[in-house]
Amino acid sequence: MKNPVIYALLSLLVLAGCSGARDRLGLSKATPDEFAVVRRAPLEMPPDYALRPPRPGAPRPQEQTAVDAARAAVLGRTDRSGGASAAESDLIRTTGATNVPSNIRAKVDAEASEDSDGDVSVLKKIAGIGGDPAPEGKAIDPVAEAARLKAQKAAEAKK
Repeated sequence: MKNPVIYALLSLLVLAGCSGARDRLGLSKATPDEFAVVRRAPLEMPPDYALRPPRPGAPRPQEQTAVDAARAAVLGRTDRSGGASAAESDLIRTTGATNVPSNIRAKVDAEASEDSDGDVSVLKKIAGIGGDPAPEGKAIDPVAEAARLKAQKAAEAKK
């Protein structure tokens, strides 16, 4: 070994190129998980302006849970009643869907399980693989077929 400092610097340079070593040495940038970030509700003053001291560890009263926020984003409402809005009620009444049987889900599941094509995947249905076997065809005699086509052409030419 002529110069151990040069070897040490070269080995550090090679190690810095490895992502695992870079993470262990703290040289890589740690970004936050954008899906783990929860939006905080805005601060609000109580209507009577009487400030109550916060309780340590208690959730904020104006803050929604993740489930309530998802419900509000999907259904467009923030109440926990789960009832239909006025527009949804009007739509249900107009379409006549008010007398839906309570066991409708069981009926739909039973009808779906009776489907005979359920065993064949979509790719096999599209490609025609599997399922019912292809019907057997009749082999065509090329000489007889050529004579038939020739006779058909001659008959069309006479017309």
